[in-house]
Amino acid sequence: MFSFNMFDHPIPRVFHNRFSTQYRCFSVSMLAGPNDRSDVEKGGKIIMPPSALDQLSRLNITYPMLFKLTNKNSDRMTHCGVLEFVADEGICYLPHWMMQNLLLEEGAWFRVESVNLQVATYSKFQPQSPDFLDITNPKAVLENALRNFACLTTGDVIAINYNEKIYELRVMETKPDKAVSIIECDMNVDFDAPLGYKEPERPVQHEESIEGEADHSGYAGEVGFRAFSGSGNRLDGKKKGVEPSPSPIKPGDIKRGIPNYEFKLGKITFIRNSRPLVKKVEEDEAGGRFIAFSGEGQSLRKKGRKP
Repeated sequence: MFSFNMFDHPIPRVFHNRFSTQYRCFSVSMLAGPNDRSDVEKGGKIIMPPSALDQLSRLNITYPMLFKLTNKNSDRMTHCGVLEFVADEGICYLPHWMMQNLLLEEGAWFRVESVNLQVATYSKFQPQSPDFLDITNPKAVLENALRNFACLTTGDVIAINYNEKIYELRVMETKPDKAVSIIECDMNVDFDAPLGYKEPERPVQHEESIEGEADHSGYAGEVGFRAFSGSGNRLDGKKKGVEPSPSPIKPGDIKRGIPNYEFKLGKITFIRNSRPLVKKVEEDEAGGRFIAFSGEGQSLRKKGRKP
């Protein structure tokens, strides 16, 4: 008799229309083929063997096909989708960031189970480096990168590729569950402060220094610049008598008024010179009541008066 342990890969088992089996994991860089599969590293989907597709179709697993990956040795788990069914039997190819979350090494065993997840409504991410702040529109970049993902799991550290640079984001929170599907969903996205980010320190101004500056603001030294104080030149070359330049204003020439003892820092008062209102002249003082056409007329030539 031969036992099933002689095969290199286990036989998939079915538990109440649920797909569950074990595979050996390898990174996408180990996938043989002429085509470059670096696009798999940019998303959250795995490559499974063709036998898995046959078993899933018999179980009538509905689209989208979502799976729960578990590493029993480290008690780690995550969720993902499937991209293709072209892997060798007994082998499953995973993105490198997913293997890091599960603490899996090349060729290690892990379990794959089919699951149904709720559609996401909210998710919160924390960049793992302050370099993420250099992105002009992070929400648009994240939205474009999440198109290659099928689901999110709270606690995972996902990797996105933008402008030929890898940015890692930790999934801090997902709603309505700790694992959600993000296929055809309307999800609100929020960001935490990046890991290791420190807010720039603002310079603190002491009140004493402000008061010192305020006391000497009205008593500056000699005027350093005076407009139009130089001598002019004529086109004919003649020099005009130069008037003596006025002596600079000294601090002692400034009249000091009565200080405002109720002055408060931060309060600006605009003082205007009040002008007395011109009193309205009464009609009696103006020479009596105004009568129209009461003056005397004049003529250019004198006419004799008729007797």
